Amino acid sequence: MSFNHQQKVYLPTDARTNQYITAEIKLTDALLSQYPDYLSCYQALAKQFFELADKHDLRNVHVIANDKLPVVRFHTEAYCLETDQQVIFFYNPRYHEAQNLFARADYRTRKIRFLFLAVGDELRANSATFHTQVQGLLAEFAPTLALEQPIKVRDHQHLTYDLFARAKGNKKTYGFKLRGIAQRYKARKCELPEDVSSLSYVTVTLPLGRRLKQRLGGDNNANYGAMYQKLQDSFHKAVNEHGFKRSAMVANGLLPLVRNSKFDRLSTDKGVQMLGFDPNAAEPQFLAHWQADNLVETAFFVVAAGKEDHEDAGFGRFMNEVEDALRQFARDIEIDGERQDLVVRFHQHISYKR
Repeated sequence: MSFNHQQKVYLPTDARTNQYITAEIKLTDALLSQYPDYLSCYQALAKQFFELADKHDLRNVHVIANDKLPVVRFHTEAYCLETDQQVIFFYNPRYHEAQNLFARADYRTRKIRFLFLAVGDELRANSATFHTQVQGLLAEFAPTLALEQPIKVRDHQHLTYDLFARAKGNKKTYGFKLRGIAQRYKARKCELPEDVSSLSYVTVTLPLGRRLKQRLGGDNNANYGAMYQKLQDSFHKAVNEHGFKRSAMVANGLLPLVRNSKFDRLSTDKGVQMLGFDPNAAEPQFLAHWQADNLVETAFFVVAAGKEDHEDAGFGRFMNEVEDALRQFARDIEIDGERQDLVVRFHQHISYKR
């Protein structure tokens, strides 16, 4: 990968920022024995959790006690959509606050997830403060939970924007260095454990519209293999030529979820396609998940950062190189940037046990 790129990446001023933290515990027999039934347990924990959230000024929090996976997205309207496997939260951090419990009276959940959604302005600048607030709540909450194992904490942050915003007339940009989470938190006196796991990656959302399908040979009602193969080949070529070692294409109707394969047990369930990458591995890894007889509405593409992509100055160079690769990919499949979105989401993720 070339190193002549500037250390900042310039993103559209309407790029959206999200941050959310999950704290996950296993529901133990010891904890459950304190209550007459499942629902009483969930409701009591939620009541205690919401009271602590108010005390620590955490204003958008949820308890998920049905083993469903939380998915968080920006939206101008606040609402939750439950599927068989996920709870999808749509909200605008500037305006929306909430407290909700998701549970079933007849179901014993394996894990309880406490979800914290960041609210307010300047989420990225205030991310360390938000994490510190969550740590304060957990320090007070944990002794009451009859824990047999540590709490698993995951901090997710992402920036979302259209790669072709400029082509649509949005020419204003803002420069980001995209420093690592641990680096930013250390500078702001937010303490993290020594064994924190970090992962950064990019996901790209490509709607498979009528024109694109016709252009790529995807108008065969029986077999879409030619279209998927063209997308895979074009993307793989672009990321290879820009030196990326960890990438994937997912076009099977599932949402890609990236984890560090060195630390996380991977399985494909809950409506997601798990993708495992080791940031420290030297060998290239390209993953493809699609079926020729399954037409989906959206294809996802992933580029994961390795240790070689992380610098003290941040991920600015990495993102500039990713954008170059994506523009090459878009040219190859003839995407019209004035008419079509190519949504890019830069993810930063840390996890640890406390």
